[in-house]
Amino acid sequence: MAILPIRITGDPVLHSPAEPVTVFDDSLRQLVSDMFETMDAAPGVGLAAPQVGVPLRLFVYGYDTDEVGPWRGVVINPELWITPPPAGEPDEEEESEGCLSFPGERFPLRRGEEAILTGVDLEQNPVELRVSGWHARILQHEYDHLDGYLYVDRLGRHDRKIVAKVTKKMGWGVPGVSWMPGVDDLDA
Repeated sequence: MAILPIRITGDPVLHSPAEPVTVFDDSLRQLVSDMFETMDAAPGVGLAAPQVGVPLRLFVYGYDTDEVGPWRGVVINPELWITPPPAGEPDEEEESEGCLSFPGERFPLRRGEEAILTGVDLEQNPVELRVSGWHARILQHEYDHLDGYLYVDRLGRHDRKIVAKVTKKMGWGVPGVSWMPGVDDLDA
């Protein structure tokens, strides 16, 4: 296993739709294994293949709570259905997100409260996740990466201005910028 560099906003792979996975082989298994190791080292609760420079429709997730316990897996070629996000402004305490591809920052974003995600695992067995709350937020966030969106692309006007300032200050927004979990301290 290996920790992979995580691409930062501006890299073209993050801003383009990913391609479906068509080959299920040892190299795909290695990629998924490396993605889990990278996500854990970052640390994060999800990681999409485009975030490590691979334009394929797959992501890993991992979140552990006292109430539910460990929740971890991989979904390949997913489809997502969500309830509409509630109207109004997001709550900064309850609805803030961060992203490993826009490290060190958090912004509030309203998401659908419930989600159903289908796809397959590494053995091409069907996967179906029916979740709500924080779990639904994770799936929506990672699924966005597969369609070429970062959560900062969905923010309101005021927060987008802050994102633009941070991007400029950090030298992001251009191809080829990445960071390495365990090496770079970016407070992701």
